[in-house]
Amino acid sequence: MFRLVTIEREYGCGAAAVAAALAERFGWKLWDQTLTAEIARLANVDASAVRRCDERMDSRLHRMAKAFWRGSYERNSAALGSQVFDTDRMMSMMQDIMDRIAREGNAVIVGRGGPYFLRENPDAFHVFLYAPRAEKMRRVMAEGHSQEEAEELVESVDRERVAYIKHYFNADWPTRSLYHMMLNTAVGNEAVIQTILKTMRLVEGGPKATDFELPRVTVTSH
Repeated sequence: MFRLVTIEREYGCGAAAVAAALAERFGWKLWDQTLTAEIARLANVDASAVRRCDERMDSRLHRMAKAFWRGSYERNSAALGSQVFDTDRMMSMMQDIMDRIAREGNAVIVGRGGPYFLRENPDAFHVFLYAPRAEKMRRVMAEGHSQEEAEELVESVDRERVAYIKHYFNADWPTRSLYHMMLNTAVGNEAVIQTILKTMRLVEGGPKATDFELPRVTVTSH
């Protein structure tokens, strides 16, 4: 029986709303912004420091500065606080956090490498959501962004996710063989939700996730 759902997504496709609705219908915990808050709590940094690292590579300038900090000030890292919190540090924490979420079960996890961390967990059902560019633009602009802002976000956020997955998991994004299903959200959120629910029921009676050939991916940090 599935006790976890991971939702990976293209930016602007409406995945946050779909994940929230799924969690509500199951009565499960939603790990989206809650996951950001949990990482911040465990790392003892402000949530804004975690959001800066969320599914994106550290900038080249930041990596150069980090090398300087390591060489000069690492012994005083407690005093630097969120200055030394970066994507490498976040990723060093993520496997333990994901393992704990998996043990607790009854969770919907949005992004953050969930399907990669939990790729061999037979209790996890993995979904990838996407949409045509016009649909993503429509949804992002409906949130209050200008057309220019929406175009920049739609282009840049997914580009950062590609680099993030390649760097930390040495895998392509999306890795299609990880997912039980990939859905176009242009059909509407309710149709997507119903399709996920029905497919989960069907798959539960079929092969377990571990019966599929999954890519061997390894988390790496530098």
